[in-house]
Formats: sequence, structure tokens, C-alpha cells
Amino acid sequence: MNAAVVRLVVVDDQEVVRAGFAALLETQPDFTVVVTAANGLEAVQVCREQDPDVVLMDIRMPTMDGIEATRRITAETTGSNSGRPRIVILTTFDLDEHVFDALSAGANGFLLKDVTAERLFDAVRVVAAGEALLAPTVTRRLIGEFARLRPIAQRPAALDALTPRETEVLRLIAEGLSNAEIAGRLIVSEETVKTHVSRVLSKLQLRDRTQAVVLAYESGLVIPRSTG
Repeated sequence: MNAAVVRLVVVDDQEVVRAGFAALLETQPDFTVVVTAANGLEAVQVCREQDPDVVLMDIRMPTMDGIEATRRITAETTGSNSGRPRIVILTTFDLDEHVFDALSAGANGFLLKDVTAERLFDAVRVVAAGEALLAPTVTRRLIGEFARLRPIAQRPAALDALTPRETEVLRLIAEGLSNAEIAGRLIVSEETVKTHVSRVLSKLQLRDRTQAVVLAYESGLVIPRSTG
């Protein structure tokens, strides 16, 4: 099999939804659905056995929900050479309070279940390549909204280890800027920005940009704009 093929797991307690997503994903030559799972407990087990690249994870499921499953899967893979799998949350509502919990637990982004086929394919390729699924404005709106409604968490001591420039880069990541946009804002090369981002994630022991955005809001480093 081509090494570039993305190996996927689809997790949802509704058989029709699982089968539908699996069939849709299988239409792409660079995707293969290695297995599906009906709840979070099954998801944790199959991820141990199959080591997939990307998991599409429902939130509300019996036995174990998607949030706890995400937490367990990311805890088991943090520090591994592959860093796999990447987890994308599937949800019915864009402003779903549980999505924020899932992102905090280690998910790499989220998609609405009524997503178009092309958007689904693009999203899978984005996260499989190691990027966070933060491009949609709604993702940043969701993170900002629920962070605003929660009390600010204690500021992590690790933030003090960041240089002023790294702190600035973290703020810009939290605003949703891409590396190219950050480079333009700071008038530095994109390669320099990549170095800063890598150091920020390393110092804060974060998996990716999604986790960086969540931490920036939860710690009060970035104050969400009012949505009212």
C-alpha cells in the first residue's frame, strides 16, 4: 500500500453515520478506513491496535464518550515518535460546549456532521499533515466563547519560560493567524515563525496549535472579544 495513504478510524454510536462517513472517505484513493467503532472505549482499543493517522470522533456515545476517549488516546500517544493519531471531533452543533472540552482534551479540531464531502476530505488531509483544523472562523469563535464564559484558569508557570517574542507569537496563533500571516505581522520570515511556534509548543508541552489556542484563552493571555 502507498505510504501516503491516510489510515482512518470512524467513531460514532449510530451505525448509519459510521457507515456513511466510512463509505464517503473510501471514495478517496489516499484514504483507507481501517476500522470503525461504536463508542469511546472501542475507539481507545482500536487505536492501540491499529495506530491510525486520523480519528473522526463523535462526542455523545454510550459506555465512554468522545471526550474521555480523546483524553485517553492523546495521553497514550503524547511523546511517541509518530504523535498519532490526530483526532477530529464530529458534532451536530457548531457552538457545542462539549467541543471545547474535547479540544482541551487533545483533539486537533472539529467538523459539523453536515459537512460537505470536499470539506471533509480537505479537513482529513490537513490534520493528517500535522496541522490543526483551525481555519474555520467558527472554531475560533467557539473557543473564545466558551473560554469567555469560564473562569480564567491559573496561569501556567511554563508561560514564564517564553521569550517576549514567543509570547507575541502565541497571542497571534490564538487570534487564528497562519504562519504566513504572523510573519507578515512581525516582519520576519515564515521559517523564523515556524521556529518560534515549535519552541512555544515545546516549552508549553503542547501537541499542536489547537492546544496553544485553548491554553492562551484559558490562561487569560488572550481575552476573548465579546460576541454580543
